[in-house]
Amino acid sequence: MSDNNQSTRQQMTEPAVNKDKFAIVTVDDEIRADGLCQSLLKRFYDSLLEGGMDPQEATLVASGADYYVRDFIVGYKHRNLFDERPGIVRQFAGNWYIVNTIEPSIEELAGHLHGVRSFYRFLHGQGLVSGDFLAVMEQECGDGAFYEGRIRSFWEIEGDGYLAWERECSLKQD
Repeated sequence: MSDNNQSTRQQMTEPAVNKDKFAIVTVDDEIRADGLCQSLLKRFYDSLLEGGMDPQEATLVASGADYYVRDFIVGYKHRNLFDERPGIVRQFAGNWYIVNTIEPSIEELAGHLHGVRSFYRFLHGQGLVSGDFLAVMEQECGDGAFYEGRIRSFWEIEGDGYLAWERECSLKQD
């Protein structure tokens, strides 16, 4: 079966995704969105297995995406997963991951970003994000040198230097 036919068959057998249900305004919305994201991530994981990925690798890839989606997008940003505003991966990798990890490393971050990139590809394949947005997310996921520099500069902060560091890749931008 061709990839297009298989993708169409998959989309027809899986429940449709109502993007509006992923909107977060209240705590109840956050709980609902987290559950919806968890279900979507399970579909992503299953698609990795169906694509022939080893279960151990599929778990690592899906876990990287899960950390980004459920902890950062839903839990921290309170943002709809399908909100196509560029810069979100950059905020995650260039700031949030660094300040919320005891020993941030480019190796660990690269694993998360591999999962994030793969997840956005899955969402695009399901018709849930645009090709233009996917291209931006892939670019943001691939900016390893920038993130490595951010980790290094984080460890070099002295005195009141944190505010300047934060402004370079601020979490305050929406």
